[in-house]
Amino acid sequence: MTHADRAPIGIGMIGYAFMGMAHSQGWRNAKSFLDPKLEPRLVALGGRDRAKAEEMARRFDWQHVETDWQALIARDDVGLVDICTPGDTHAEIAIAALAAGKHVLCEKPLANSVAEAERMAEAADKAQADGVRAMVGFTYRRVPALALARRLVLDGRIGTLRHVRAQYLQDWLTNPDAPYSWRLDRQRAGSGALGDIGAHVIDLTQFLTSEQITGVSATMDTFVTERPLPGGGTGTVTVDDAAVFLGRFSGGAMATFEATRYATGRKNAIRIELNGTEGSLAFDFEDMNTLRFFDASAPTETQGFTRVLVTEPTHPYLGAWWPPGHLLGYEHGFSHQAADLLTAIADGTDPEPSFADGLRVQRVIAAVQASAAAQSRWVPVADDDAAKEVA
Repeated sequence: MTHADRAPIGIGMIGYAFMGMAHSQGWRNAKSFLDPKLEPRLVALGGRDRAKAEEMARRFDWQHVETDWQALIARDDVGLVDICTPGDTHAEIAIAALAAGKHVLCEKPLANSVAEAERMAEAADKAQADGVRAMVGFTYRRVPALALARRLVLDGRIGTLRHVRAQYLQDWLTNPDAPYSWRLDRQRAGSGALGDIGAHVIDLTQFLTSEQITGVSATMDTFVTERPLPGGGTGTVTVDDAAVFLGRFSGGAMATFEATRYATGRKNAIRIELNGTEGSLAFDFEDMNTLRFFDASAPTETQGFTRVLVTEPTHPYLGAWWPPGHLLGYEHGFSHQAADLLTAIADGTDPEPSFADGLRVQRVIAAVQASAAAQSRWVPVADDDAAKEVA
């Protein structure tokens, strides 16, 4: 099938800030480089501020602007709704879009609460029966080095998993005069570092290991409780600045997690290490094109972590891009995400991560919050069957 034969699908995206730009670039590059089985057309961009939305539409070639998200969903030329808004709006928009028969991509975390995430997962299950697909945007799954790490784990290269270490470290709030934003408001964001960046490493570790986190013991803190408002005055910070927790995986492995916006000098450091009986894997997003692999079966004299430059055409996603040694960046994961979703829709298969996967992450977040509120008491994470029985 040539590119000209690809059936078109109209994309309607709600939100035009940081994630809106990343997703816009992803849709454009997916079409240009990855040749998905559907051709994405940037039909409508939604945002409350028309002037800002129109400027964003001009920069990324969106055809139309809507200031009402309901009007965007109602458009006949929109077949897929991409949600890049704060967490407090995810459930209402996603459920309405699915009910209207539109495929949905929703940014992480899926929702601001387990109850909202459950309603979204139920709506996705119902829509699936009519061939409507839903996916949550845990984009780091599509970093080639991490996709390669998952392949190595599935191939048994590290043996039985024993330890998981996961960190997401940022420093953009270390200055107490950094301005207040919606990400610091619990009503809009749901949680702070835990849900914003901790959700990523929660999902990544479950993705890499094909196991689920079954219980946690956590502590959380808010270091600066008030911040200056852009228009004057101060706003009260109602979310966590940092979260640290112990975890246990369904296969028995021990785990440590850390999410913070106060790691001075760390801009976007996602660090994951998996230790098994036959080897180990280590990854740091600040060196995102490499994966470090220790093979315990190698001769003792030459054992050590091997630095794998993940740019070969046989590595995940790399065949669509540049010659070996030519590096990819942050934005490429959004192109991989867009192409994978479009191909799944065309094939009639369920894309991953699903809303059910997003719900599992939300349950871990809730368990962490409950543990921290109870002086680090061990809190089990409800699995799908147990949650259904309680319901």
